[in-house]
Amino acid sequence: MEYTGEGLNVNKDAKIAVLCGGMSNERDVSLRSGKNVLAALKRLGYKNAEIVDATKDAVISLVNGGYEYAYNTLHGKYGEDGCIQGLLEILGIKYTGCDVKSSAICMDKEMTKNVLKAAGLNIIKSVCIKYDENLDIEAAVKELTFPLMVKPSAEGSSIGMSKVDNIEELKDALKVAQKSDKKILLEEYLQGTSITVGVLENIQKNEIFATPILEFRTKTLWYDYEAKYTEGMTEFILPAELSDVLTKEIKEMAIKAHKACDCSGVSRVDFLVYNNIPYVLEINTNPGMTDLSDLPAQAKAMGIDYDNLVQLVLNTALK
Repeated sequence: MEYTGEGLNVNKDAKIAVLCGGMSNERDVSLRSGKNVLAALKRLGYKNAEIVDATKDAVISLVNGGYEYAYNTLHGKYGEDGCIQGLLEILGIKYTGCDVKSSAICMDKEMTKNVLKAAGLNIIKSVCIKYDENLDIEAAVKELTFPLMVKPSAEGSSIGMSKVDNIEELKDALKVAQKSDKKILLEEYLQGTSITVGVLENIQKNEIFATPILEFRTKTLWYDYEAKYTEGMTEFILPAELSDVLTKEIKEMAIKAHKACDCSGVSRVDFLVYNNIPYVLEINTNPGMTDLSDLPAQAKAMGIDYDNLVQLVLNTALK
């Protein structure tokens, strides 16, 4: 598929706030995404696009800036969980990507799993706990089989995550995870193939489509923060080395997951393939747009260059 940016687009004279930075643990990654997106918008002719660092003063900047649109490149808490989306709706500023509800659902790993399970999608066995020093850890994991992945329920970029092989390691991992979120997902670890699929909407044609599947082969035990953001730590296979039948199934599952969580505009659905069975891990409602990010590479593989990807996502604000 190719996308040339022709057709209904956001007015070139529109004032656009590129929201980035923010107050989450993913601030640095977001700043890199925002810088790249701003450069693309300038190349596309949006001369009134500006960076807005979404700190506590963001509301003042947005009100005084007279922005018509917001291109959201925030990652993590306050930017990807429905908070900034709610603020933008109150201010009457049109914004890219997912809305308040879908952002809130997908930021919460437990809630996402509940919705995906109800939609009939494959998920890995897990439990969710609320961290407390008096927690009976052995009782909490009695239905699970080690090793486990320990994941803060509302965090991104693999921050606070650990792989553990026993109760003692789990106790230490919980102390790390609770610094990001008191609610923690404990998920059985499966040694499989890590893949991700972008889901995009072309509002000009009123269509939702999946990108080529990207496979990760990491030099770390799993796809952690270091593997994601350190050049050379991960080998990217694009398209993934999967059968045609499995490729078709996974793309259909990605779109189904996107719709089940009521996402709009753009998302990226992460999977683990184990014994030829694809399991949905989570949905990222605001995929990164850095030089090393997955979505731009996936889009490029289907004929959509970086600038046209930015245009495609920007146009979702017209909805």
